[in-house]
Amino acid sequence: MTAARVAMIRQRLEQEFSPSELEVIDDSHLHRGHPGAADGRGHFRVRIVSGRFEGMPRLARHRLVYAAMGDLMETDIHALNIEAVSENDS
Repeated sequence: MTAARVAMIRQRLEQEFSPSELEVIDDSHLHRGHPGAADGRGHFRVRIVSGRFEGMPRLARHRLVYAAMGDLMETDIHALNIEAVSENDS
């Protein structure tokens, strides 16, 4: 299930942002026993570099990433650590 979740996250981010760099890491194993992980959703870390983020503040970038995740935030993702940078930031 974890590889499938990573693939779904990757697909949505690639479709929405056409990133020049994208790293999706499943950190769920680090949170076993954590009350928030009890429902089976995962903990993920994302590093994404995209021209779409140019000139945007960090909060706006994060909102775009969360919007791209859509229903995955309710069904598959418990926590999402986001590093979203523009081409000129990286």
